[in-house]
Amino acid sequence: MTSQSRLAWLMNDVAGRRLMALILAVIIILPVLNLWVPKDSFFHVSSYTIGLLGKYLCYALLALAVDLIWGYCGILSLGHGAFFALGGYAMGMYMMRQIGDRGVYGNPLLPDFMVFLNWQELPWYWYGFDNFFFAMVMVALAPGILAFVFGWLAFRSRVTGVYLSIITQAMTYALMLAFFRNDMGFGGNNGLTDFKDLLGFSLQKDTTKVALFVCSGVALILGYLLCRYVVSSKLGRVLVSIRDAESRTRFIGYRVEHYKLFVFVLSAMLAGVAGALYVPQVGIINPGEFSPINSIEIIIWVAVGGRGFLYGAIIGAVLVNYGKTFFTGAFPEIWLFMLGGLFVVSTLFLPQGVVGIVQQWKDKRAEKKALQAGASGEVAS
Repeated sequence: MTSQSRLAWLMNDVAGRRLMALILAVIIILPVLNLWVPKDSFFHVSSYTIGLLGKYLCYALLALAVDLIWGYCGILSLGHGAFFALGGYAMGMYMMRQIGDRGVYGNPLLPDFMVFLNWQELPWYWYGFDNFFFAMVMVALAPGILAFVFGWLAFRSRVTGVYLSIITQAMTYALMLAFFRNDMGFGGNNGLTDFKDLLGFSLQKDTTKVALFVCSGVALILGYLLCRYVVSSKLGRVLVSIRDAESRTRFIGYRVEHYKLFVFVLSAMLAGVAGALYVPQVGIINPGEFSPINSIEIIIWVAVGGRGFLYGAIIGAVLVNYGKTFFTGAFPEIWLFMLGGLFVVSTLFLPQGVVGIVQQWKDKRAEKKALQAGASGEVAS
């Protein structure tokens, strides 16, 4: 895609607005079809479908966060699964505190896994998670702090390219190993599960599932608007210049590491919010979410949808995860091979993803019309 067409997209994001309108319509219509249409009706939407689409919306927000740094700043992070998981653990810790004496062991203070492991008191880092607002602050703050510390060290040292990708992957792998340990106080291999309710509302009720689905959609829309505001501002233009010519941008006086650090922390916080919305909808969070393969999958979502197009990342996340849902049921043995093949095909033959192909077709069509109009004008004269 040419620079002119990218600039045109920034000035007039018609496709993005249409996608946001579609998401808004979906989070309004589907809850109505789930709650008020009889279950034997053809138009009824099951609670399973609501939960599945809610997961897709969380994944889309995560993909949006990755596209913000990869598509616009050139930071290929293979560790964003860690930020997603930290946000999920913060939400899980809050819901574990809400169980109280309804657990298997009936301990009003300690979660069941701590009682089973003979913990005598609640660790200090669990204090405050009985308060919803404190937990929501930590959903964004925990990934943000990790991203700030990591980014401060990496960007000041001018680590870029494949070296940065490798150390982000090492970061998430190290966290996975740490969270697998029982003495970390996060449930070890089993993680956090057996959640009962959220803000007093049972997670098993259809109304709660619908509310989480709607919240996921609203978070995605707000995240998109925030990211679009960033990339269409002067800050966004500096980020693109860093992506395309970092040394030249640094030479003309910009503190490149500050811009990188800001957008990296913002992206991590968005990933944390996605993780927090994901956990109550799936009912569990464990160290497997830190697995490096999860972070690589996120990159595939963005690559398939279209790197450098915010709405492309959303489309890619939904398409790939829908394919995963279908093919893991139909062909579970070969799904990972299909996923790897999809990444290779996207890299070699679809470097700008599905959205990029569509945009190229539109550009060629517009160019052809312009040439035809010019030829008609010459004939008329």
